[in-house]
Amino acid sequence: MKIKYSLLLLVLAANFSFGQNSVKVTSYYGSENTDIQNLIDFENIHFEQLNFEGKEIKEKQYKISLQEFKNGKLISKSILFDGLEDEYFKIKSDKESLKFLFKMADGKLKIYIRGSRFGSKKSYFKLKDNSDEYTLKDFFGNKNELNIDPNQETAVFAILTPTKHEDGSSSYCEVVQSDIKPENLGTHFKIPHYFLVTILFK
Repeated sequence: MKIKYSLLLLVLAANFSFGQNSVKVTSYYGSENTDIQNLIDFENIHFEQLNFEGKEIKEKQYKISLQEFKNGKLISKSILFDGLEDEYFKIKSDKESLKFLFKMADGKLKIYIRGSRFGSKKSYFKLKDNSDEYTLKDFFGNKNELNIDPNQETAVFAILTPTKHEDGSSSYCEVVQSDIKPENLGTHFKIPHYFLVTILFK
């Protein structure tokens, strides 16, 4: 009985510690203007703002990367923005917002990131399938916010094709709303090619 009680206290303490040290993430997607949203949907452009909040990010910098997976294996990793290069990019408060723009067209993925004090270079990556098959998904599911560990590299977006079923149907949401680790999505859902956008605070 004492052992079970001690284990329960350890679990509660670990959860409390994580809650104290975690960073809250919220998002805002697209445009409030219906015509503009229809246009960016037509062009297969995706725009999403992520808001990070927590005392753990103050005085830290961050690096944003793109991981590419093929047939379930990580085949490349590219830096989209490296804020670790200069203290100019150090976060001054416990809040930080980043805007991510993605476009999938003509066999290429184009990415641009905008912060309050910088705009990243435009990065281009080859797509292996029809560009219209790819879409952007975050990992919020039906949640309004997420809590992430600022000391670990965390996947915040996936650019992927859908998982396909034997009856001919397909689904994007089923993939990112699952409990499967982002790096295992390709193997579990038989997605031949996809990307993950990750962030690391340091």
